[in-house]
Amino acid sequence: MAGSEEKLGLKELVAIGVGSMIGGGIFSVMGMAEGIAGTATPLVFILGGIIALLAGYNYAKLALAFREDGASYTYIKAAFPRIPYLSGLTGWSVLLGYIGTLALYAYTFGAYGAAMLGGADIYWLKTVLGMGIIALFLFINIRGIRSAGRSEDIIVYLKIVVMTIMGIAGLFFVNPEHFTPVFDHGVAGVFLGGAIVFVAFEGFQLITNSVVESDNPERNIPRGIYLAIAIVTLIYVVLAVTVMGSLDAAAIQASHEYAVAEALRPAFGEWGFYLTALAALLATGSAINGTLFGASRMMANIAKDEILPSLFSRTDSNKTPENALFLMFILASLFVMFGKLGDIVAFSSMTFLIVSLAVSIANWRLIGQTGASRLAVGVSMVMMTATWGLMLLYLWENDRRTLQDIAMIYLLLALTYSVYYALGHRLRKRGEG
Repeated sequence: MAGSEEKLGLKELVAIGVGSMIGGGIFSVMGMAEGIAGTATPLVFILGGIIALLAGYNYAKLALAFREDGASYTYIKAAFPRIPYLSGLTGWSVLLGYIGTLALYAYTFGAYGAAMLGGADIYWLKTVLGMGIIALFLFINIRGIRSAGRSEDIIVYLKIVVMTIMGIAGLFFVNPEHFTPVFDHGVAGVFLGGAIVFVAFEGFQLITNSVVESDNPERNIPRGIYLAIAIVTLIYVVLAVTVMGSLDAAAIQASHEYAVAEALRPAFGEWGFYLTALAALLATGSAINGTLFGASRMMANIAKDEILPSLFSRTDSNKTPENALFLMFILASLFVMFGKLGDIVAFSSMTFLIVSLAVSIANWRLIGQTGASRLAVGVSMVMMTATWGLMLLYLWENDRRTLQDIAMIYLLLALTYSVYYALGHRLRKRGEG
């Protein structure tokens, strides 16, 4: 790697992005995507990749203009300097979203690990495995930047190889008739599906959280974002073609969360399950690593501005935010043990869509500093608004209870932050007096 021994090069940045995106999501959204888009499911993932690239463009431009680890929080703060409440609430929302996804990845790891050990229904085994994998990557991240980067390289690139083999092998068993007619659920189903599967693309944002630690950021940050999204999109499309071509609609909906595993039976027989389980373990493990790395740095950056207690801004001699890492570990572990993950994950997905829209608006306001294309930013704003609207529409029509729970989480988050913000403002005033 070029530059300082403790700097992240292009391959580490790509690994962080790919590792964070290919988490447990792809193993559960395939059945949902088919239910919405039908035979056009592969197009759903292409559209999801396009939306992610548009969002990634805004993040790349803003990351180079504002070189701090705070990412979304930093950009909103710069775009709306007279409304500190807004940037702080954004920061809290994103962090809660990351904690929810950490819990999802850990839960998925525990579920697949327990199944491989023959204890799929043993709660304590799944919980111990889930908490254990977070603890492992907590230790790796505390060792420093280089350890986190190297471990992510190994896990992510092994994961890419395994998932590529899975997808390509499955292509030999594809039945072309499963893809006709192309739009059996209508063209609108593709756009609605693209909104729903956006959860499988979240994670590229964490690359911008590493802008301070990256080597040659002008070159590597944009390339890292675009390469990571392109790699993930290609893998998702290949897997979608394999699943759609190997199974009929009834079989996909019957297996639902395990559609990818079921699609590999023709190619690998019973070993297909173990290969899928291995891919799931690699996917969730690297996603936990990448999320801990990037989100902890965002938390530390926010804490410097007193949006969180200053305790979480402290770093060790390697500039590792140990306290932030420990807090994320504790909260994610609590979610694994006691949390209702379905609502938290839905909240995380909705949050990242809203934040992506907010970041595109921030880029528009700061376009003189970022040098971004107004056309590209404008298109991204339209796409983000449409994606968010379609997500709301889908939840309203299909899962109104979850939508109500998400609204309640937003309300509780806003109330908690408002109290913290008001107390902090009062203490600052008293200190000035």
